[in-house]
Amino acid sequence: MTLREEAGYEAIRVWLSRRCGIAYPEHKGELLRQRLTRVRRAYDLGSLADIALRLDAQGSHELELAVMHAASTNHTYFCREPDVLDAFRAMVLPVLARREQIRIWSAACSSGDEVYTIAMMIAETLGPEGLARTQILGTDISAPMVEQAEQGIYRRRHLEQVPDAVLRRWFVPLGGGSYRVAPEIAAACTFRRMNLKTRPFPFRKPFQAIFCRNVLYYFDRADQAETLRALHAATEPGGWLVTSVTESLRGHETGWRSLGGGLHQKEAR
Repeated sequence: MTLREEAGYEAIRVWLSRRCGIAYPEHKGELLRQRLTRVRRAYDLGSLADIALRLDAQGSHELELAVMHAASTNHTYFCREPDVLDAFRAMVLPVLARREQIRIWSAACSSGDEVYTIAMMIAETLGPEGLARTQILGTDISAPMVEQAEQGIYRRRHLEQVPDAVLRRWFVPLGGGSYRVAPEIAAACTFRRMNLKTRPFPFRKPFQAIFCRNVLYYFDRADQAETLRALHAATEPGGWLVTSVTESLRGHETGWRSLGGGLHQKEAR
C-alpha cells in the first residue's frame, strides 16, 4: 500500500472514530480495508485516499452513509443470547407488566432481529394486552439495515434459534425460505436511523429499558463511558440497561448498577 493510500485509510479510520465512535484497532485493519474497497468500487473511486477526500466535501452524505454501513458489524439473529433474554423476562417484565405504557429502545438494532425478539417475548409473557401498550424503538447507524428492519422479512438463517411454536405463531411464511413478522408484532415496533454519538439523544420521554448489546466493544474507552452516561440519561429512574454478558461496565463511573447476566439498573429516586 502506498503512503497516500495508507494516509487515506488512516484518515477514514479517524473519521469513523470521531463521527460514529467506531474504533478499528490495527489487528482489524485488513477487515476494514476490505470493506472500504467495496465502497470504493461502488462509487467508482480510485483509492481509499479519494474516499477520505470526499468525506470532507459538501454533498457527500450518501458516501458517508456507505462508509458507516461498511464499518459497522451487522451480524445478528433472533433470540440471540437466550440467557440474557431469560434474565430480562424474569427480572424486568414483571415490573413492566404494571406500567400503563411500556417503552423500550434497542440501540444499534441492525436488521431488527432484536427488536422483534423483544416484542415476541412481551407477547408471549404479557399477552396481547401487554403487547398493545408496548412501544419498541430500534435505531441503527446503517440506513440499509433500518430499511431491512422495516420490511420485517427474514431468511431461515436468522430464525434458527426461534422455537418452532413461536415461529408458527408470530411469522408468516412467504415461500422460498423467507418469513414475515406477524402484523401485531410489527405494529409495536418502529425503526429510525440514528448515530449513537449524536448528543443529546433526540427523545422527549425516557425509556424503561434500553438494549445495547454487542456494541460497546467497538468503541474506545472514552466513547464507551460517554455512551453509557448518555444511555443512563435516556432511562427513567429505576430503569434497566441490557448489554451482552461479554461487555463489562467495570471501571466506568456511569451510574449503572450491574445486576449480573447482562442486566444493569439505574437507581430509583
